[in-house]
Amino acid sequence: IQHFTYSEYSTLLSIIQAAGWPIWPLIICSIIAVALIIERFVSLKTSKIAPPKLLDEALTVSRLAVPSTEIIKQLEQSSELGQVLASGLRVLNTNPKSSEADLRAVMEETGRTVAHRLEKYLSTLATIASAAPLLGLLGTVIGMIEIFGSQGSSTGTANPAQLAHGISVALYNTAFGLIVAIPALIFWRYFRARVDAYLLTLELASERLARHLVNLTK
Repeated sequence: IQHFTYSEYSTLLSIIQAAGWPIWPLIICSIIAVALIIERFVSLKTSKIAPPKLLDEALTVSRLAVPSTEIIKQLEQSSELGQVLASGLRVLNTNPKSSEADLRAVMEETGRTVAHRLEKYLSTLATIASAAPLLGLLGTVIGMIEIFGSQGSSTGTANPAQLAHGISVALYNTAFGLIVAIPALIFWRYFRARVDAYLLTLELASERLARHLVNLTK
């Protein structure tokens, strides 16, 4: 196993050396992309964003009256959805005569703050997905320049070693650019769809709670 691990490490190192310096920006992009993907998977769990039974619990505790400040605080700390719902309950707790417009305005403002947090790092991941092929293309161009440079201008003969190095730089960077870009694009689309679904859930839940609280104050 140790021999296999060392062999794989040596192969990877030889590929990096053959690809030349243009591959290092792609390696940095790949590391950042992996870190962002892991972070988003952890942060966008349903239990942290919109627990399935949380809305029903909020409606239950506010069935007869606006809940206490302590209950509202617990709701706010439970999840992102809880924060949106708690903002509406806090308005009525502070001012029982608040209008429906006041409730909706506060919950919409809180929802925009939550949406900004849910979309965190997605633009960075999208940038990596867009930039990685261009970085690979840059490496390809540099490799082609080295290939043309290997043509002996004075002797009219090609330098085989420089020619092989130029081909390696061109092909490795093209391949690695696609290897970085394709997963980044897939996960960006996945997280984008997931965030949109969460935002729809938060919007529908806040709308339902607003109607409930309006009826409660009548």
